[in-house]
Amino acid sequence: MTSSRLLCSCSCVSWPLCGAGLPEAWQGEPYIVQQPASQTARRGERVTLRCAAFGIPAPCYQWYRNGNLLNGRTKETLQIASLDSDHEGSYLCAASNVLEEKWTESADVSIVHPTDPPVKRLTATDKVALLIGNRNYVHHPSLTAPMMDVHELGNLLQQLGFRVVSLLDLTRAEMLATIKAFLQLLHSGVYALFYYAGHGYEYAGRNYLVAIDAPKPYLRENCISVQRVMHSMQERRTALNVVLLDTCRKWYSQPGLPSEVMSLAPLGNTVYGYATCEDAEAFEVQDGERSSGIFTKYLNKHILRPEKITHVLEQVSEDLGRDPVVTGKQVVEIRYTLKDPRSLADPVRSAGHTRELRLREFCWRQANELPERQRLVFPCGVEVELSFSALFSNIMVVFATVKTRSPQVLDHSLSLRSTPVMEDVFSDMGGSDGMDSLLLNSADNTDCSLRLCGLQKLQKSLTILVDLHYTDADSKLRKTESRQQDVGRPLMAHCELHSKLPADATVVRAGGAGIPFLSMNKPATHRQQDRPFRHSTRKAETAWHCPARHTSTNNNEPEENDENESYPA
Repeated sequence: MTSSRLLCSCSCVSWPLCGAGLPEAWQGEPYIVQQPASQTARRGERVTLRCAAFGIPAPCYQWYRNGNLLNGRTKETLQIASLDSDHEGSYLCAASNVLEEKWTESADVSIVHPTDPPVKRLTATDKVALLIGNRNYVHHPSLTAPMMDVHELGNLLQQLGFRVVSLLDLTRAEMLATIKAFLQLLHSGVYALFYYAGHGYEYAGRNYLVAIDAPKPYLRENCISVQRVMHSMQERRTALNVVLLDTCRKWYSQPGLPSEVMSLAPLGNTVYGYATCEDAEAFEVQDGERSSGIFTKYLNKHILRPEKITHVLEQVSEDLGRDPVVTGKQVVEIRYTLKDPRSLADPVRSAGHTRELRLREFCWRQANELPERQRLVFPCGVEVELSFSALFSNIMVVFATVKTRSPQVLDHSLSLRSTPVMEDVFSDMGGSDGMDSLLLNSADNTDCSLRLCGLQKLQKSLTILVDLHYTDADSKLRKTESRQQDVGRPLMAHCELHSKLPADATVVRAGGAGIPFLSMNKPATHRQQDRPFRHSTRKAETAWHCPARHTSTNNNEPEENDENESYPA
């Protein structure tokens, strides 16, 4: 190497090279020579963070706060002109070139209050949430509330800084694979939240979640043990584990053997929030076209409060207890071993956990990555734009909009299809309990839309086919032209969940039901006529419904089968 100076950044700042400080096998990948330093300052003061790196070619920079990308912050120096509470958090910088990407250690920025006594502030190294809602059951009554409950709770958790994966309608194999992937993202210091809405029951002191493909009667071997999930979460040495269950806890047999899952050493980091107490049902409310579980209704009301999580759940319990509709029917139960007043609103400080943060950032982006907007030009001269929106991590909506018209076209309409063909699980619900309102809120004067459900089943690239129907200006004949666009494997499909399925799992492949995806030309709502609408089970008064709503009968008692699910650390 002949030069004693190397270009260190895209902004053309040079730094002296000290050969003794570089790795022996250095090939030009970014080498960080200046780490950002943690700082405290008074409100309104200027704060400057610096990072410097060598590299051939010269590295580029990208700053992050609390693990989230800061748009436009791509220089080696990050300046905060006037510090306020929105700027507090954990900062780090990524230096990258064509060879590699390197991350700095994190630097904490906080506001100092000289007159205030020092207070220990609890923090998380990251926040991760998995939300599952099961509503379209194969062998059990369909539910209505899980869709809106998961959607609204997911949005609120994102406001609290959680990396959220929200999924609807999973088989047992898919639930096991998803939980396994979730557990692999949990490390020391992380706040982990697991939420489930759907059918469930209790047996011998343990709670079970019912997958959409679970047969009748309920068998433990066909369901998911909540206690086993919590045990696996604790094994990851997280700072806080929260399990929230909006499901029934009816007993389907007399109490039997004690739980096989033994508690770990007292960690003081676990919180259970049950929608109802033992041997009781949980109810959902129907308000016009909108359905929600009563527990999640009050949970969403209070979850943003910057208070100890147990205090938040206590407020949920009090509000639900004052609701006259469920008096004597449903009471929230809270269990916890919490030694610190941890809150879901606690800030993220990732110091010393950069590697794990990068892994979670990568996996989260995979599960939430949407295709870029696409432009398709038809032979008649019409140009159509495809855009994409995620309703959940496994449900995407494709919008088609005519952007450029042609004098050759007198009138037109669009329709959308997909390859492989997949079933739209909401098309047969006769009004999709709020899904259509979510869809319309995502649209922006579009001509046609297509809802893609169950993306976790996708094992190859997804192709969107656009059909343009129009009347030719010269011949006055009705014509159809088609174009197609490969959009890869969006959202949860990119995570290849099928590769994590247990060896004995039966994979339900996309399109296996043979029911085509339907385009939705606004404002029409489509419904499959060959599948009957399945109502929720028995009603309570004033239009309340019960999700997991079987009373105890002899033919629905769990058999004496040992559980065999496992979640490797």
